[in-house]
Amino acid sequence: MDEVAGAIADPVRREILVLLRAGRLSAGQIAGHFTISRPAVSRHLRVLREAGLVRDELAGRQRLYGLDPSRLLDLAAWLGQFGGPSAWEHRFDALETEVYRTRRDRRTGGAADQPQEETA
Repeated sequence: MDEVAGAIADPVRREILVLLRAGRLSAGQIAGHFTISRPAVSRHLRVLREAGLVRDELAGRQRLYGLDPSRLLDLAAWLGQFGGPSAWEHRFDALETEVYRTRRDRRTGGAADQPQEETA
């Protein structure tokens, strides 16, 4: 997990991962998105490859890079412990409760909402 966190710490490497979400690209295509040198892009790709975040494949004379997000899952799970349920999750839970209550009331004819008469 530390290797993955270190790899995505650099903004250029994060941008490379974003580019690769759309599909495989050659090193030249990736380098074309940046103002840094091609050797610098190659070094970033090597770090990402060694961290297991990208895979490379030789296709003719080109080396194509593709995203492998599986290594991000452990990091995402670890980070998830720090984010509690969002306000939206609480609202959806409340909505779900109301939907179930409404369905139950319709099945029982609304008996849950009506006061019960005491019998003596």
